[in-house]
Amino acid sequence: MGQSKNKLLHFLIFIFVSAFAEAQEKVIVTGQVLEKQSQAPLPFVTIIVNELESNKTVSGTITDDTGYFAVSELPTGNYVVEVSFMGFQTYSKQITAGGLNTIFDLGKIQLSETTESLEEVTITAERATVNSGLDKKSFSLNNNIAQSGGSVLDAMKTMPGVAFDQEGKVVLRGSDKVVVLIDGKQSSLTGFGNQKGLANIPAANIERIEIINNPSAKYDANGFAGIVNIIYKKEKQTGFNGNAGLSFGLGALSKRREDTPTDFGSYSVNPKLIPSLNFNYRTEKFNYFLQTEFIIQEALPNNEFTTRFYDDGRNILSQVPENRRQFRSIITGGVDYEISEKDNITFSGMFDREKHIDTSQVAFINLNDNIRNRFYTWREEEITSFINASVAYKHNFSKVGHFLSANAQYTRGLEDESYFLNDSSTVRVGRDMTNIKAIEHTTSISTDYTQALSNGRIELGAKGRFRRLPVDYTIMRGVQSIIYPNLGDFSKWSENLYAAYGNYLLEKKYYDLEAGLRVEETEVSYELDPDNIYYDSNDNYDYFELYPSIRFTYKLNDKNKISAFYNRRVDRPGEPELRIFPKYDDPELLKVGNPYLRPQFTNSFEIAHRYSWSSGSLFSAIYHREINGAYQRIYSIDDSNPDYNIVNRIYQNTGQSTNTGIEVLFSQDIADYWKLASSFNVYRNGIDAFQGTLLFPFQRPFFIEESSDIAGDFKITNTFTLPWEMETQITGLWYSDRNIPQGTELSRSSIDLGFKKSLWGKKGELTLSATDLFNRFGLRQRINGQDFTALYQNYYETQVVRVGLNYKF
Repeated sequence: MGQSKNKLLHFLIFIFVSAFAEAQEKVIVTGQVLEKQSQAPLPFVTIIVNELESNKTVSGTITDDTGYFAVSELPTGNYVVEVSFMGFQTYSKQITAGGLNTIFDLGKIQLSETTESLEEVTITAERATVNSGLDKKSFSLNNNIAQSGGSVLDAMKTMPGVAFDQEGKVVLRGSDKVVVLIDGKQSSLTGFGNQKGLANIPAANIERIEIINNPSAKYDANGFAGIVNIIYKKEKQTGFNGNAGLSFGLGALSKRREDTPTDFGSYSVNPKLIPSLNFNYRTEKFNYFLQTEFIIQEALPNNEFTTRFYDDGRNILSQVPENRRQFRSIITGGVDYEISEKDNITFSGMFDREKHIDTSQVAFINLNDNIRNRFYTWREEEITSFINASVAYKHNFSKVGHFLSANAQYTRGLEDESYFLNDSSTVRVGRDMTNIKAIEHTTSISTDYTQALSNGRIELGAKGRFRRLPVDYTIMRGVQSIIYPNLGDFSKWSENLYAAYGNYLLEKKYYDLEAGLRVEETEVSYELDPDNIYYDSNDNYDYFELYPSIRFTYKLNDKNKISAFYNRRVDRPGEPELRIFPKYDDPELLKVGNPYLRPQFTNSFEIAHRYSWSSGSLFSAIYHREINGAYQRIYSIDDSNPDYNIVNRIYQNTGQSTNTGIEVLFSQDIADYWKLASSFNVYRNGIDAFQGTLLFPFQRPFFIEESSDIAGDFKITNTFTLPWEMETQITGLWYSDRNIPQGTELSRSSIDLGFKKSLWGKKGELTLSATDLFNRFGLRQRINGQDFTALYQNYYETQVVRVGLNYKF
């Protein structure tokens, strides 16, 4: 651990800090001009927007018959808005556009012969990397060269504060409790609870990824580590247009560790083909869109080496490679219809189907005498599919920034998994088979109301979501079956959620304030087969909770802003964490859920600062999170088998923990041809001691020792512009050791390299990328269980070379 901390210090001195290049959205200034005495609207009034310092005119318009006006496409800056009309005194307002609210309603402007005093109003517009509110970071995938042609998970690898845990989940600032949205909404593609599926979403059709560490009350209350919002590309030009892409790759080019002696081993030099084809046709009233993505590949999503050291002297080595052949198709389409100037409706649907076949041979080797004692051959055939249908309606009132929207969505998800397990060893010769079939139904209805104010906006909304997930479990046991008896053959999980929120944003010249409250009532039930002997009762509970959020920003000057945040959030276990049926890919290291899990609640505090200049920016944040009732997988021995021990990995609530850290991002255009972005996130994980009881497959206590350690992740990206319309990018990242319940996750690193060349007048793009050049990004853990320790090494496929071609028509 000391060596790791020295590396951490050296890396801090070496790289400096990081952020990504900024981009700006446009802001809108609107209002209504009236004659003061009669309150009659004044048409044809001249509206001029001038730069404050130079007094140079940048935009303008005139009022309509009702006195309304709107000036759009204004970049951030300092302005004076002048309202003038023959016979009336000119009216002025100073505007400081700093980066928060994109719509600024000046309200009713009354013109008369009386001189109006100069008022000052603040408008802010979102910045693409770190907005002035300091709560959102946005990353364009057009700038992601070193990971081009890969998945959303690959693209996120270099983003600040992002890491990955032992199961491939995204970790933000040390926690995997992350909610993933598609275009601001939860969907079947990424799940309705915590994250899923990011490794299977090609990044080719993604415009940008937003990371929201401190969500406001308008977002669902789950995901205490933050929200990842994936924004799909959407063509805005009229007529017919689209793009076609093709990516080919080879993965797992080298082996970090030699396979254990089996006939299959682990896949290597795995071919991958990812075509995509997108169409968009926009007319005056309609916009039709279709996006398609396909994945055809061999892969190695897991390659788990586990060495168990028992206190009685036994030492056992096993390897579980998931040799996968996979085909996945994701088709999204719909139509936007402009019913009138004020009303729009969107009908959209998605079909996502994946089929994969995993094969593996698992040998259990006694390292004391190097004899292979047990030998399993298994095959998994799985089909998953999601059908998603939604309708979204939006009504715009007469004023810009004043609208009402409603959304209804239905999702049907299918998981059909057959598992064939053959044993041929000195212990037994037998065959087992299991099948899990789960069909999830999710219906959600929501409405949102937004009104722009003279100094901010108000947001109100309500939501209802209803989920049903019955699971049927079929077991065919062989001779001396290793499958636990009396599990039952079904379970039924359901969740009803009712929510309402209010959010208020106030903007002034020197400060911003955003405050909101979300209320949620949640009803959960879990019905178990009465034949299940491990849990003696069904589980039903409901809870009503308040989730406040607040942010205060003080503007030191145009280039310096500091914010303070607080919010309370919840993370609810989903059906996979609750599922009572074990997963047998490693028959002696079983993963299983716990139907009695409860939600965990988190209080988060943060102070953040941003300083920007013409060629770069610096962002820094100090944060602290307190987690109550955290749930984690616990390693525990099941010694009921007379021939060998089984280690269960069971989800349990584990008491209190804290997460305190510093995040810094830095970006700089060093020269016209060289851009540097770097970041570090250093945090302290505090885990309290805890004692609990496991119920599966028999009652026994478990213990978690108190631990506290400092960890961090560090990233640096250099992008160079080359002749002949070429760019190249090299990215380096390093994750330090970090403490986890019952052990330590060990350090890892990656070097990624990419090239991009524009073709055919910038309509085409050719990319070449290589991720994890030196194959050092595998996951490793040291586990300290009761009566044993373990070294877990997952050398899954991280080393991939891809070439891609994309053409826009």
